[in-house]
Amino acid sequence: MHASTLFDADLVRRYNRPGPRYTSYPTAVDFHARFGPEEYRAAAVASDAGPRRRALSLYVHVPFCQSPCFYCGCNKVITRDPAKARDYLFHLDTEINLQGALFDRARTVRQLHFGGGTPTFLDDDELDSLLGRLGRAFTLTGAADREYSIELDPRTVDAERLARLAAMGFNRVSLGIQDFDPEVQEAVNRVQPAAETLALIAAAHRLGIRSLSVDLIYGLPRQTLSGFAATLDRLIEARPARLAVYSYAHLPALFKAQRQINEHDLPTAEDKLALLGLTIERLTAAGYVYIGLDHFALADDELVKAQADGTLQRNFQGYSTHADTDLVALGVSAISKVGDSYAQNAKTLGDYYRALEAGRLPIERGVALDGEDRLRRAVIQHLMCATRLDFAAIERAFGIDFEQHFANELARLEPLLADGLAVRDAGGLRVTSRGRLLLRHLAMVFDGRLANHQPTAAQPRHSATI
Repeated sequence: MHASTLFDADLVRRYNRPGPRYTSYPTAVDFHARFGPEEYRAAAVASDAGPRRRALSLYVHVPFCQSPCFYCGCNKVITRDPAKARDYLFHLDTEINLQGALFDRARTVRQLHFGGGTPTFLDDDELDSLLGRLGRAFTLTGAADREYSIELDPRTVDAERLARLAAMGFNRVSLGIQDFDPEVQEAVNRVQPAAETLALIAAAHRLGIRSLSVDLIYGLPRQTLSGFAATLDRLIEARPARLAVYSYAHLPALFKAQRQINEHDLPTAEDKLALLGLTIERLTAAGYVYIGLDHFALADDELVKAQADGTLQRNFQGYSTHADTDLVALGVSAISKVGDSYAQNAKTLGDYYRALEAGRLPIERGVALDGEDRLRRAVIQHLMCATRLDFAAIERAFGIDFEQHFANELARLEPLLADGLAVRDAGGLRVTSRGRLLLRHLAMVFDGRLANHQPTAAQPRHSATI
């Protein structure tokens, strides 16, 4: 597929407006405090007692970083004090036990992901002990098809440490890079020599790490086409299985660290658009398949296969495989998806600790889906993941007449069809190659809650879609 079929600068320019990323539906702006620990417990019990117990996914949030990356919008705690990690692990152990008691041990953990923050802020003994605690509360597996992943800061991991992580059972790793250009690294307070990062990628290949993903960001301060092209070329040569190339969302009103960025150093809108075009051109020419939004993968990667066979899913870690699982999220601010509900833990360490010290789940807010939510979630997931919407399949699953139920949405879809984002056929909708870049806009048409959330300059609800 030629890059020109994916990237139309004029089209992208017209559609570059704010919108949800649809890592959930309903999205996080619809979570509320009326959904708390008891509601979550009821959802977990119902899921566990269901006629077909699904496998589990676990997410563990480690919020600590030694220094701030100015672009970052994650929930994090900046510290160099290892005692803070020990205190956190003590409380996390309580949550692990509370959560583990809700789920049958027959439900095997097929996916495990450590995110942050910087999970490798924890030392090897702490990580190994944490895995042991998880294994006592949940049924971890050593099966070859498991997906046990950890996010790495290459500044905290060398080849020797990576080998120890592999021995613990991690078979997938994700590396934060953003850009190899030293000028960009200095501007965002993340100086990370390219040689060290590339050596770590080579070590992962030697160790037989099942899948290696790298994260890049376009739109950062001092970023240039030539500099980002050099970064892409070096990574193409290193051949990671997956790349996630995110658009930088400059929201200093929401994220304090971003106030350290000099706005005059940011690329213009046109330059940022050119960076996106360059990325798509270089990666697709090098044999990477464009999954959608910001994800690329080699043709033999599980993400590509999952998209082809309909098992691709979208969650709070982005695109993933194994759609038919409940996600149990542990740690401060972490978001679970259990049954037909979402639940988010307390966002501050103080609130998180106080809940656990009182012996209760630290859930602060969430949402239980009604029938209409479930229907719209299925439609949006199909568009975001399968890039195909089969009207008949939705009708069978939900007992509706699709064209009648979504008559208003199909009318609003017409301009997007005219722009070539999707094609209407006898069976439903097929997202085109150029539409994969603008999946969020197709999904927004079917979002029944979006009109309830009007952003303001002081409190933007969503980032720009490009």
